[in-house]
Amino acid sequence: MGKIIRESSLLAQAVCAFCFLVDGFACFATASLKNGAGMKDIGEGLGIVSKGKKLVKGGVLTAVAGLAVFVALGGQDIIFAPRYTGPISDHFDGERFHNLKRTHRARSKDARKWMANRKVGPWREYQNHPPGPSPPPRVGMGQLRVTFVNHSTVLIQMDGLNILTDPIWAARASPVSWVGPPRVRPPGLRIEDLPPIDWVIISHNHYDHLNTPTLKHLNRKFRPRFLTGLGNARLLNRHGIQNVTEIDWWDTVSFSDEVKATGVPAQHFSARGLFDHNRTLWLGFVIEGPAGKVYFAGDTGVGPHIQQIRDRFGPLRLALLPIGAYKPRWFMRRVHLTPRDAVEASMTLEAQTSMGIHFGTFKGLADDSQDDPVNDLNKALKELDVSPERFWVLDFGEGRDVPPVG
Repeated sequence: MGKIIRESSLLAQAVCAFCFLVDGFACFATASLKNGAGMKDIGEGLGIVSKGKKLVKGGVLTAVAGLAVFVALGGQDIIFAPRYTGPISDHFDGERFHNLKRTHRARSKDARKWMANRKVGPWREYQNHPPGPSPPPRVGMGQLRVTFVNHSTVLIQMDGLNILTDPIWAARASPVSWVGPPRVRPPGLRIEDLPPIDWVIISHNHYDHLNTPTLKHLNRKFRPRFLTGLGNARLLNRHGIQNVTEIDWWDTVSFSDEVKATGVPAQHFSARGLFDHNRTLWLGFVIEGPAGKVYFAGDTGVGPHIQQIRDRFGPLRLALLPIGAYKPRWFMRRVHLTPRDAVEASMTLEAQTSMGIHFGTFKGLADDSQDDPVNDLNKALKELDVSPERFWVLDFGEGRDVPPVG
């Protein structure tokens, strides 16, 4: 099945183990942060902080001392993840980023309600599917080919360049190898079968999108350039990845003489450590070249950015849109599209071809089943009278040439 990249840092695993031992704090905090809760809310929800701001939880002093030791030993990535510092803008208040469409952060009681009443749909046990065929080394000028690897990892081949999105070859979407959402099938491509990678684009810092072991492996093997949102370069630098460019929404970077990429807004949030909620930027990308315009949404919910992208770039040749991790809707609607939302977004974008991503790989990111995203997508396509030929669901490891605009 090829290589699965694993986190080998004993320190990182020790840090996470310690956090889990403190009354399940890390488990609760990770789930809450994933859906927008603040650390104050989490602390109050666990009974650690009272209205008088006194520590009332037994063992908290031990926890604080232990955290200090771990930070001193270099466990910053989990305890204090890097954050952006820079000028105030219309979506950065000097401390935190926010969406174009303002939403209330999920409260701790909402997170507790979800965790206490979770009804995850059925997922099959791990199945060792064979990898897909090796992609071509490159495609020519004006050509566009995509290969779905897994989750939000897509190999985009266009105009002589090879671009990889949110790469993850890890066994879990987690900072550690022994707990967290597990993989239910291998990546569709073996990492050793990748063609030379020129650019890696990273939409945000969640563990299912920014996997440092995978990124370090790619950096060693290919020495690509990395493109990501404001504040994420420091995290990559910590892990020995120096060739990083970070950009704001609407900033543009040249990939070559013919190809450029622009960061675009997304309706989401960021959180990687315990205290860095919305401290780094989340974004999507539009890549433009002779082959046309390709939109990689990353992770996003519904928002005004979809129409803004259409207005700025015009019709697209290809849109890569997330279709998974949307249940329960009352909790996930702030940050994730439903399959129907994705079809409607493709229509707003006037994408000639769209493709579903962010599904069927890691169990437990949300409550939808393994098959819900594809089933609900097919239902939405029928209801909205959109041909499946216009909105693809590729098998893991499957590659296709994208039809030209016209």
